[in-house]
Parts: sequence; C-alpha cells; structure tokens
Amino acid sequence: MEIKLTKMQGCGNDFILIDLDEYRKGLKNNKWKDMSDSAKKLCDRNFGIGADGLIIPNLDTEETDIGWFFYNSDGSTAQMCGNGMRCFAKYVYDKKLINRKTFSVKTLAGTIKPEILDNGMVKVNMSTPILDSEKIPFIPNNNLNYNISVKNRIFKGNAISMGNPHFVIFVNEDEDLLALAKEYGPEIETSFEFPEKTNVEFVKIRTLKKIDLRVWERGCGITLACGTGACASVTAGVLNGYIENSVEVNLLGGTVHVEWDGNRDNPDKDIFLTGPAEYVFEAVF
Repeated sequence: MEIKLTKMQGCGNDFILIDLDEYRKGLKNNKWKDMSDSAKKLCDRNFGIGADGLIIPNLDTEETDIGWFFYNSDGSTAQMCGNGMRCFAKYVYDKKLINRKTFSVKTLAGTIKPEILDNGMVKVNMSTPILDSEKIPFIPNNNLNYNISVKNRIFKGNAISMGNPHFVIFVNEDEDLLALAKEYGPEIETSFEFPEKTNVEFVKIRTLKKIDLRVWERGCGITLACGTGACASVTAGVLNGYIENSVEVNLLGGTVHVEWDGNRDNPDKDIFLTGPAEYVFEAVF
C-alpha cells in the first residue's frame, strides 16, 4: 500500500503527517489501527524518513472540529505536542479538512484550540498548566522547587503538566544547557518520581522577557524544540518570580513566544504558544 506523506517542522521539531484519505483507503472497514510500529519505521532517521513524531488527522470526533493521533518516534503515544499542533493546524487548514482559521482539536490532553494567523504563524491555546501532583503525575506532593538527585548532582526542579509531564530546571549562567540535557535528561525522564516518565527542561534566564531552553523529550531524546516544554518553562518561571508573563523562548531550532497571565494566587489561566509551522516536502511511501 502506498501512502502520501507530508514532512513539516516547527523550529526544527519535525513531523510526518499522513494523508487522511490515502490512509483510510488501506484500512479494512475504515477502522483505525495502531501505528506504533509504522511510527518507529517512518521516524527512523537512518532507515526511514526521519522525524520526531507521526501525526494522523481524525475526523471522527463529535465534541471538537477535528482530532489527531500522535506518536513519538519510539512508537509511544503522547498526550500533547505544541510544535506538532502548529504543524497539524496548518496542514489540516491547507488541506481543507478545516475551513476556518480558529478551530478545536481533540487530543489525549483534552481540547486544544489553534489559530492560523495572517502572518503565517500559528498561535495555540495550550489550555491551563496542571500543577496538581496527582494529575501530572508526580509522586511527591511538593512539585515546585523539588530536589531530585541524579548521578553526582542535585537539581531543584518544577514538575508541571501541559497535558504531558515536564520537569523544569533553572540553571546558572555558566552552565551548558545542551550538555546538561544530554547527560541528565535520560536519568530524570525515567526517575521514580514520574510514573509516566517525563520531559526534562534545562532553562537559563537571559532577561525578564527572554529565556534559553534545551529539552530532553520523553520518547524522543534531544529535540530542536518543544512547545509544551516552552510553556511549562514559562509557567515555572512566572510562578517562581523569575520572568514576566510574556516571554521569548530560544530553542535549538528557533524561537517561540509564550504568554501566560497566571500566577501563584491565580494559576487557572490558559497559556498561549505562538511560532512557525513550515513544510519540508511531500512524498509517497
């Protein structure tokens, strides 16, 4: 069976999107099938196409305008992905699966609302950051400024969920963020405090309105960008009084903008992620 594919990227975080009609033609009784093995094969950068994730549109939703199936490169499913959502939003709008620029998407993290902006950027309402330890999930109750012991170091981090779990660590000016993510990310990802594993963010504050971020992504490893990680990092920064509510987040693959009007006294505010979504190529597999 041949399937039409589209490769897209948002700040270097890249994804394979499968043509919905072509996908359905190859299914018996038009039923969805688990694409975990296909995701691992397609996302392999040596023997496949190469990507951080695989995305399939889902029109069989009632409570939202559209939905998606999202797989990490290791074949696992993810509740949410901010960069992937921007690419997905642009894709379904351009393919005319959706006929308006603001719409709702069903994900495992709940309903997410992207908006196609006139300048070509995509703004996503990423919903409300989750601080409840049980819902993150995070075993200790003190999810903010929690000391975690990894190898020969103790890091103070903040456990936050954006529909998927994150552990945000702020480091000193002279630290190498990427080196930290590579060395300690895998250990923290699988630490006992995180029963569903976790994404790990190492953050350096440049100004009240600008931070640098490097990510060890659950199920992927080092990625050039992570939208939910950017949102979790800004949330943690605001809650700790390190940064303001509108922040430029510099990642390996580019820059995104995050806005959150929440604070410690009123954290139940939606957070917004704005950034690029670009096509790389189309192909037939």
